[in-house]
Formats: sequence, C-alpha cells, structure tokens
Amino acid sequence: MADDSRKMADGLQEWSGSAYLFVESSMEKVILPNLYQDPRQKLAIFRVLKLALAGCTGSQDGVQILKIHCSNPQLIVQMKFCGQEPCTRFLRTYREGALRAALQESLAALLGHAQHMVPLHLELRVGSERLDLMLQEEERCLRCIQQAKPDRLRDEEIGELEDAFRSLTCDPGGGGAPKASAPKAPAHSPPPPAPAQTFVFQGQQIANRPLGLEDRQKFARSVGRKWRTVGRALNCRALREHDLDSLAYEYDRDGLYEQAFQMLHRFVLAEGRRATLQRLVEALDKSSLTSLAEDLLGLPAHREYQEQEEKQD
Repeated sequence: MADDSRKMADGLQEWSGSAYLFVESSMEKVILPNLYQDPRQKLAIFRVLKLALAGCTGSQDGVQILKIHCSNPQLIVQMKFCGQEPCTRFLRTYREGALRAALQESLAALLGHAQHMVPLHLELRVGSERLDLMLQEEERCLRCIQQAKPDRLRDEEIGELEDAFRSLTCDPGGGGAPKASAPKAPAHSPPPPAPAQTFVFQGQQIANRPLGLEDRQKFARSVGRKWRTVGRALNCRALREHDLDSLAYEYDRDGLYEQAFQMLHRFVLAEGRRATLQRLVEALDKSSLTSLAEDLLGLPAHREYQEQEEKQD
C-alpha cells in the first residue's frame, strides 16, 4: 500500500510528453525570432513565453521549455509536459484561445503597443502530426504528446534564462515579490559569425545559402543508410547520438527517406541561418559522399564513384 501511495504521489513524474509550439506574429514590424536573438530582448521574450505557458498549465512545473528554435518568421518552442493533468489543462486553454490571448497581451505590453494587440498565429505539433486539427479529440492529443518522449535535455541557453528568470521574479528575502529593477539579459557568448557568402569546393567558388526544401528532398532521396553518418558530421548539438537514435526509432516505419529528411529538417530548425549549403557539403565530403555533394551543387558527378557507393548500399 505504501508503494502504491508513493506512485500516486509521484504521478506527475511518471507521465511526460513533448510537443512543439510554433509562434508567428502577423504584424509585419514584429519578427519574433529577431526579438529573441536580440540580447536586450531575449530574457523578456522568454519571460512572456514562460509565464503564458505556466498560466495555461496551472503551475510553472507543469511544462518545461527545453529549447527555443528561431526559424524566421517563427519561434518554435520545444516543450516537455510533466504530468497528464497539466498537459490536459494546456490543451483546453490552447483550444479556447487563452494561450494566444495571453501571449498577444504580454507582447503588446512589452513592445509598447498597449492600445493595439500583436496578432499571433499559433500551431501545435508533435512530429508530423498537427494537433490543431484534432483538438476536440483530447485523448488522442494526449496520446500523441505522451508517445513523443522528450528527445533532449534542457538547452544550456534555456538553463541560463531560467536562472535569470528566477532571480527577477523572486525576492531573495523570501517575500516573493517581483523586483523593481529592470530585467537584465543573462550573459551569453557573442553571436556566431554570419555564414560566408561563398565557399570553395572541388576548386570551384560556390555561392553559400541557407538550406531549402529542395535540398532536404534531394538529400533524403540519395543519402540512403548513411544519413546518420552525415548527421554526426554536421556537428550540431541537436544531432547528438541519442537524437539520431530517436529519429531512427520515431521514423522507422516511414523508411530511410523520411529519417534522412527529418534529420536535416531538425538541423535547419536548430541552426537557423547557420544551416547552410556549405555545412552540408562539408559534412557529405567528410562522410565520403562527395558524389552526393556534387549532385546538390549541380556539378558533374564522378559516375564511377557513384556506382561504387550504390553497390555498397
């Protein structure tokens, strides 16, 4: 009986799940990824998201932010739900539009648009499932979220923001009242340099650019079983070994094409403007897939090498 009581008391710890919240401003002058990437606004934007999510689940412990991806014009918030009850509350308030209203009101106050709302478009996804299309089927949504176990620990940057958030909202003397001092952004390393405009491959000068949908499709059609090798060579924090294992498991039934496509899609979500053609080409070259790199770039392929690769696969 004691064991059963302990399990019931720890019920919030036993049920967990994951989902992605896509947030996009419909106001032309308000680009959320740009605001979040601005060191002066980062903590304030995080605070808006944190408080709105806490309000929807009933507590700050009901949902955790694991990572915030910048994919212009959207902010993509990876969430972990800690307990079925908070997740159920979230789904209901999301369905009723309360989350969107809270975010719109907070952003308007933050940006000085008190007389005008900041219109937002929200989307809730789990893998390839768009939960907005099934919000009336609450049990189905809960199953989707629970089956999508969190595939990562909290991002280091999110950890810094959480610490800064707690220091702003809690009085060290124990009163719990908000501090009067203005928010200060946590210390961060300098932003990464902008991608080079060109790079050299096979002795040719190539125009660098962000990866697009066509690149992901072409890569997925041709890379075969070596998609994991390329994923490691991309040197991306969102593509560690356990992340690749998770992708392989989640999309096992969909086949190699979908596994490869989703791997590169995750790379783009995690790296944003740094997910460039140059990085993919260099990763392919390191993975002994030079012919695929040439194909992506539209260069003459080494047919003999390509045939040899196809035989090995």
